Amino acid sequence: MKVRRILAGLATVAALAVALVPATVEDAPAEAAVTRLGSAGYCPNANGVTVIVDYQGLGGATEIRCAPGDQTTGLAALENAGFVVTGTNRWGKAFICRINGKPTAATEPCVNTPPASAYWSYWHAPNGGSWTYSQSGASARKPPLGSFEGWSFSQNAGPTTNPPPRVAPVRP
Repeated sequence: MKVRRILAGLATVAALAVALVPATVEDAPAEAAVTRLGSAGYCPNANGVTVIVDYQGLGGATEIRCAPGDQTTGLAALENAGFVVTGTNRWGKAFICRINGKPTAATEPCVNTPPASAYWSYWHAPNGGSWTYSQSGASARKPPLGSFEGWSFSQNAGPTTNPPPRVAPVRP
């Protein structure tokens, strides 16, 4: 009898623990969005990395945030600026599938790599310079202090016609 009560209690605790864990990767970004890191706008000086996310291929605006201090990778800068990043089920964040929930799960399931005709293109620039399409992934690139990291959703564009972010990489 005592063993049954203990087992019933353990089953209840296990059920509660399962209920508190997000069921899918898709549930986690909504919770993570509550606590935003970084700050809105450009980094006020060269002690940080300004991150620009341009939703242009999705019909949206541009968002500018600052990842303060030294950033180990472009991915770290993106997340430390306060953007919620979703990778793919197969490759994790080695392939950025969503930024702040865009594109939606209805249009891109994020199982494998996003298609070449609809993905987040990755750019970088020095302050006052020009955007350069990154030849390496965001996990492999370390942005210099004071630089700019750019993300632009590329919709129906090819490797040579991907649009850079619409905001010039110039700190005011």
